[in-house]
Amino acid sequence: MVASFTAPLTPLPDLLPRMATRGYAVLSRNDVASLVGCDTAALDALATSGDDLVEDHYLRDGGRYRKRRHSCFKQVDDAIEQVPHRAHWQSQEYNALHGGMRRWFEPITAAVIEQPVWQHLLVALGRLFRELKPTDAWFVEAHQFRIDTTDGIGRPTPEGAHRDGVDFVAVFLVDRAGISGGETRVFEATGPDGQRFTLSEPWSLLLLDDTRVIHESTPIQPLQDGAHRDTLVLTYRSGGFQGD
Repeated sequence: MVASFTAPLTPLPDLLPRMATRGYAVLSRNDVASLVGCDTAALDALATSGDDLVEDHYLRDGGRYRKRRHSCFKQVDDAIEQVPHRAHWQSQEYNALHGGMRRWFEPITAAVIEQPVWQHLLVALGRLFRELKPTDAWFVEAHQFRIDTTDGIGRPTPEGAHRDGVDFVAVFLVDRAGISGGETRVFEATGPDGQRFTLSEPWSLLLLDDTRVIHESTPIQPLQDGAHRDTLVLTYRSGGFQGD
């Protein structure tokens, strides 16, 4: 039997010190709502079903287990502007499997982006990250993912342990249904320290200083029909989008 480790939750008042000292932190659903300034029901309004997402045709391992959408935003102070739809690009330094490709994914739907909580969420994270790294503007990429078990196994991070090539990453667990696996692992980028745990509470949040840590999620296997793991990933980068 494989051991399962509970996520190491950080109380909201300790969030900035934890990020400054360790480079990552996990917030509970209730503390996420407090950070954003909303109730938890508002977060649930951002959830999508598998029917809302589109199959990822760029998987170089030949898999059919990932669906996603992607949109980009620019944040100056507390003002959020959606930019014209653009490709997602990473260098091979950060993504050995899919780096170097301009991957054009379908945009996130207006039904999600027009939810009032969407802008509040992006603004709250931008404010938090400015406390850690002052900047005039954030260039934000938003990714909705569903990893399922169409192939018998689903890989949340087929590229393995990695950095994303940005300043900060926010990984929200949106849903986890009928699966085993999907363990989160965070390691120092330049040292031996690491921690493993499982995000299980909907809208719990993993925050990462991408300059200091690498991360991955282990494959998932089905315990029942319709097994899946849904996440919303937001990346924040100063100076422009990757690939510009």
